[in-house]
Amino acid sequence: MKRIFKYVWKYKLLVIIPSIAMAIAIFLDNFNPYLQKLITDKVFIGNEYNMLWPLLWGFIGITLGKAVFGYVKEYLFDVLSTKISIDIKKDLFDHIQSLPFNYFDSMNTGELMSRIGEDVDNVWRSISFGMRLFVENAIYFITATVLLFLLNWKLTIVCVLAMPPIAYLALSFEKKIGESYDKLSDQGVILNTAAQENIAGVRLVKAFAREKHEILKFLQLNKDNFNLSMEQNRIIANYFPPIEFLSNISIVFLVVLGGYFVMGGSMTIGTLVAFSGYIWNLIWPMRMLGWLTNLLAQTNASAKKIMKIMDIEPAIKDTDDSYRLSNINGDIEFKDVSFKYNEDYVLKNVNLKVKAGSTVAIMGTTGSGKSSLINLIGRYYDVSEGAIYIDGYDVKEICLKDLRSRMAIVPQDTFLFSESIEENIRFGKNDADFDEIREACRLACADDFIEELDQKYDTVIGERGIGLSGGQKQRLSIARALINDSRILILDDATSALDMETEYRLLKNLNEKKSKATTFIIAHRISAVKNADQIIYVDKGHIIERGTHDELIAKKGKYYEVYSEQFKDFEDVETVEGEVG
Repeated sequence: MKRIFKYVWKYKLLVIIPSIAMAIAIFLDNFNPYLQKLITDKVFIGNEYNMLWPLLWGFIGITLGKAVFGYVKEYLFDVLSTKISIDIKKDLFDHIQSLPFNYFDSMNTGELMSRIGEDVDNVWRSISFGMRLFVENAIYFITATVLLFLLNWKLTIVCVLAMPPIAYLALSFEKKIGESYDKLSDQGVILNTAAQENIAGVRLVKAFAREKHEILKFLQLNKDNFNLSMEQNRIIANYFPPIEFLSNISIVFLVVLGGYFVMGGSMTIGTLVAFSGYIWNLIWPMRMLGWLTNLLAQTNASAKKIMKIMDIEPAIKDTDDSYRLSNINGDIEFKDVSFKYNEDYVLKNVNLKVKAGSTVAIMGTTGSGKSSLINLIGRYYDVSEGAIYIDGYDVKEICLKDLRSRMAIVPQDTFLFSESIEENIRFGKNDADFDEIREACRLACADDFIEELDQKYDTVIGERGIGLSGGQKQRLSIARALINDSRILILDDATSALDMETEYRLLKNLNEKKSKATTFIIAHRISAVKNADQIIYVDKGHIIERGTHDELIAKKGKYYEVYSEQFKDFEDVETVEGEVG
């Protein structure tokens, strides 16, 4: 919570002004019981009717003053809490954006959404209502105690006897309810994750007719959430009634002992009336203590989870003297590169030189380390051993923003936003004009199907590109990468969903570009890699073969085996035709 208050002090005026307004409103409110005392003793008992109208105007003035200063207090505290909520969400989102790929490998979307949404809202609620009410009730409690002692110290001592047990109960309650909120918050994450995954994967659920299974699974998670909520309610139920009872005991003491003092002549009826008004300024803070403790526990649990994410240091970040790249040629060298993931080697002792403007094709079996190899270039992961150089500079010494902004990547998992086709492509270059967008689509062989759509480039595609075929989504992703005209282009199995004719046209367009980028192509089809300047075959993290298409065919190694398997049917047809001829 201490770190949350740093956000509060950022807006000092929005703390000071409503606090002053709150103090004035409380000051005015404390006159009400005293005016009641005067009306009772002076007007009704003392028959001084000339004081009635001045006292009534006093009531009206106090009421108007409370309304004005109360409005200022409420409005500015709400503005303060909203600004703080915006700042926390922004800082949390910015920090999440700075975290490397490996953080998201083990983190689910549902938990992050809960932190940005529900947990920040809990903090907002605490600042908007909790903090204000805590300070307000503290002032009421202190001023009421002082005024009560001034009115009748004996009656005050008796009435405040119930306060220490209430404070003890509130502290005990805070500890238990805090543990309960932790459990409930964690269960909420599991519930949100299950819902998010099922909604995102609803087509898969329906395709396998697994609706009933998923409904029952969600029902069990919801039941667990219900049980934790009931556990929390039991804690509240155990603590709130005793607090209510002890606070009401003060009223009993007031009626019995106060009536005795009035009958004995040591206290006037007006004083008893005023005492009754001030005692509620003592009781209400005590009653609110349980609710505020509940809110504090909830906020404290949420703040810890938010700060747990904020405390994660990005493993991949700029050095203090990182090199700023104004431009790059695209010469790349892997020098004795090894990469570990979860303490297991994914790549081992990789050495590779790539000339600027050349094309490197990477082949290999699933899990051999192909994607890991190209992910190291943009420092999406860092090498464990060795180094990668771009134009002679170690990538670890290059400013991350400069490095990644001069690269374009089409990942295996094609992701498109729920925006128009134009906006999805413009994501690659924010200031691109429409001619650049159309040219990128032409190079990616996407212009033909876009022009057939009713709204063409203004067509809004569904979440993650739902409604488009796999090949159409891949072509849009490639267009998004090409529009940046980067000097390094990475296609990670980016043509797998294309037919061979479209794939051929697309690769031909890339080869014929005037300013050809250093291109990495990961593919499983020989047709996609055979024209590359250099082909490498990766197996178990090692480069076991490298060369041109003809050179690797001549070696009759792994690449040749893939070639033979893919073109086996074609060769069989040629053999049959030769025999018939």
